[in-house]
Amino acid sequence: MYNVMAIGNALVDHEYVLSDAALEETDLTKGNMTLAGIDEQQQLLAYFKLAEIAPSKQAGGGSAANTMYTFASLGGKPFYACRVGDDQQGEFYLKDLHEAGVATSEKSIHAGGVTGSCVVAVTEDGERTMQTYLGTSSEITAENVDFDALTQADWLYIEGYLAMTESIQPAMTQLRQQAGIHSAKIAVSFADPAVVKLAKDGLLNMLGNKVAVIFCNSEEAKLFTDKKQVKAAARALLEYCQTAVVTDGANGATIAHKADDKSEIEIYEVATPIVTNVIDTNGAGDNYAGAFLYALSQHYSLPECGRLASEVAAQVIQQFGPRLASQDYRDIAKRVLSA
Repeated sequence: MYNVMAIGNALVDHEYVLSDAALEETDLTKGNMTLAGIDEQQQLLAYFKLAEIAPSKQAGGGSAANTMYTFASLGGKPFYACRVGDDQQGEFYLKDLHEAGVATSEKSIHAGGVTGSCVVAVTEDGERTMQTYLGTSSEITAENVDFDALTQADWLYIEGYLAMTESIQPAMTQLRQQAGIHSAKIAVSFADPAVVKLAKDGLLNMLGNKVAVIFCNSEEAKLFTDKKQVKAAARALLEYCQTAVVTDGANGATIAHKADDKSEIEIYEVATPIVTNVIDTNGAGDNYAGAFLYALSQHYSLPECGRLASEVAAQVIQQFGPRLASQDYRDIAKRVLSA
């Protein structure tokens, strides 16, 4: 049995620390994700080499994978569907997940494929800007999804980046239908402002008639709902879900909840711990979703879910890379959930 089945892009992260001036020399939009071909990524890496900007870290990445890593480290049992190549990067990627307690399937490995990679540019203010070469992940289909895993899960978690991948849309519809048959709740992460700008139709397909939870940041929420205020955007999202979780960096998070058409809307505001030294925001939202979903799966209240998620995300942004050590997650949970 699994607490959650997730599906997302499998990417190996390559992190670089650089100045705003150096970032401006690229065509990347600060704070956003840009899709690229292999030639474009090679050009970016060549620029970094010429500018003598060396990589600071290589790590397993991908939004939903980071979320499941967090979920597993806190003590949950997740399954992750993805697509990697039968190459060294793919082997590294799956091994990293298995060691953390995240189950995968052999269906994830595509013979002859090249595992995707993400160049993460971290500027001095800690903001992450990403250029992603999806590799074989861009061709993920139903053949890479172990649908049986969903029959054993309480939750289905869908990464918003997949809204930009046309080949997975039939499987997405099938997953939603199967979740309904087996009474699995669905959570969707918007993942990035670029997803909302460029693939809103794909997001709407993920959301179907309505899902249990939407995770997004304030920029994504405002773009999706066309609302100017965070609280108004959170309320508007309830047209598509029962619980909308909208993060807003140091301003905290707004959680809007409406159990059914007859219920009144409940609004919770959860403060973010004060962080004086933000080093790297890469993976903060992924970790937030993983911690929140874990606490929710353990039947904690929405404010308690938000507090755990905020504490985990606050710790993540004080280090390089999108994941903490497994023990760090457990220590945070022990401190927050037993308080």
